[in-house]
Amino acid sequence: MVVSVLVAILCSGCAAAVVGAAAAAGAGTYAYVNGQLKTSEAISYEKAQAAASAGLSDLGYNISATEHDAIKTKYTARGSGDKKVTVMVEKSSATVSEFRIRVGTFGDKALSVAIMDAIKKHL
Repeated sequence: MVVSVLVAILCSGCAAAVVGAAAAAGAGTYAYVNGQLKTSEAISYEKAQAAASAGLSDLGYNISATEHDAIKTKYTARGSGDKKVTVMVEKSSATVSEFRIRVGTFGDKALSVAIMDAIKKHL
């Protein structure tokens, strides 16, 4: 579906529409690379920090360590089975924050997505 829309736009010759369609197709998606889930959200850094903490709490994770400064916060938590979860929140701009989630040493895509979904409920 997206491909056919992009082909139609390309044939019409409107480059601005192509850029807009490509951005819309990727909006709200997660990148999962090398065991880490990564996504950006249109939310302030402070609200992103609160959402990350609340989302972890909703899922029953105990935050064992928090490291933060003006642009990055790292939450280390443990859940059932004592599996280590790391959630990193980074300020990209005044209105955009980036989230990075890693479960265990090698990652767990399904659990990372579940954690991000819990965080998104507080955005």
